[in-house]
Amino acid sequence: MKAIVAALAEQQAELSDLLSGLRDADWQRPSRCDGWTVADVVLHLAQTNELASASASGRMAEALDELARGPRHTGSVDDGADFLVARERGQPGPVIRDRWVESADALCRRLEGADPHERLEWVAGQVSARTLASTRIAETWIHAGDVGSAFGWAPAPTDRLWHVARLAWRTLPYAFASAGRDLTGPVAFELRAPSGEAWRFAPGSEALTIVRGDAVELCLVAARRA
Repeated sequence: MKAIVAALAEQQAELSDLLSGLRDADWQRPSRCDGWTVADVVLHLAQTNELASASASGRMAEALDELARGPRHTGSVDDGADFLVARERGQPGPVIRDRWVESADALCRRLEGADPHERLEWVAGQVSARTLASTRIAETWIHAGDVGSAFGWAPAPTDRLWHVARLAWRTLPYAFASAGRDLTGPVAFELRAPSGEAWRFAPGSEALTIVRGDAVELCLVAARRA
């Protein structure tokens, strides 16, 4: 877990560096997320970090109740995220930034000592602690880009995206099911990493489909940002 948590901490630090230079008015700029400001996106990241920490501590349900401050939203995951942000919208940017930093640090401390195979509750069902850490890398990278779009900035393409690409490959069946479709046969990814290294994610059996190309582009597609 130490290697993946180290990657998560680096991804979080990149966003924290961007946020440290924001002025009051910057927090109200529109982000790449439709209807959300920069402040809204960072608030969402802080909230989901807190939920991830709670999940790793075995108190996911209680944390959701605390954030919702009443009956939980029963719609889609995206609708639920919007509901939680709306409940706490309007706080000053520096307050949100401090909450983000605290939540990021707390999550890394909690995950570092976790059993990577431990099953934890998460928004779409149970996941391993390792997968939970990967989702936090992915979401931090995605939303850093959403925030950065307001300032003409984008996250650096680093080999931390290995974790995002692997997550995209492992969750293909979930992605197809969410779209109301069936995934037919095993799939492999053969990707070119930002460093130029070759990444291959392949099933134990021969793949019927092989996706080849640039890892950054693949991750953007998986994140629904391209």
